[in-house]
Amino acid sequence: MNTHTKQDSTNKEYKDMSAFLVDIEKKAYRMVLMSVGQHADAIDILQDSMIKLVQKYTDKPSAQWRPLFYRIVNNKIIDWHRQQKLKNLLFFWKSDDDDEKNLDNELVDETKSLKLPEEELIKQQQQADMLKELEALSEKQRQCFLLRSWEGLSVAETANVMGCSQGSVKTHYFRAVTKLREVIGEVHNVTI
Repeated sequence: MNTHTKQDSTNKEYKDMSAFLVDIEKKAYRMVLMSVGQHADAIDILQDSMIKLVQKYTDKPSAQWRPLFYRIVNNKIIDWHRQQKLKNLLFFWKSDDDDEKNLDNELVDETKSLKLPEEELIKQQQQADMLKELEALSEKQRQCFLLRSWEGLSVAETANVMGCSQGSVKTHYFRAVTKLREVIGEVHNVTI
């Protein structure tokens, strides 16, 4: 029954494109942020993807918007990684380590100042560990897991978005789930 509900949410009909974009904005942002690791870049990729969807595909049936959108997002993420690789080759002497250290220190200070109940701390640690493990997956495994689990796309829709075969989607998803089960299950005794 849960699978049926998930499928219904992905095939949801929308009145207009703006309703669709509002519905997927937060999940899509999290997915992009995990892929690029930087808020500003994630926002740029998300906005560019939304603009392209509106410009090119508004005339398509609303049931096709979700896979089209994630295909655009996927392509933008791939382009971003290519640009970063080139940027790192050209500007190898520059380092963002100082900015990252400052951000880490701010996060530690904020966490220390909060007085949370034990359950909330456990939940936050589980979430942080899960995000860390998601980020440790290969790009294809992470993308496949997020599209299938978070967005509820079918194997065929995920294959279309990722530009690979359905067999590859099944393999990437299986490997991602297996890896996440191993790590999160051992540390937190959580079943995925």
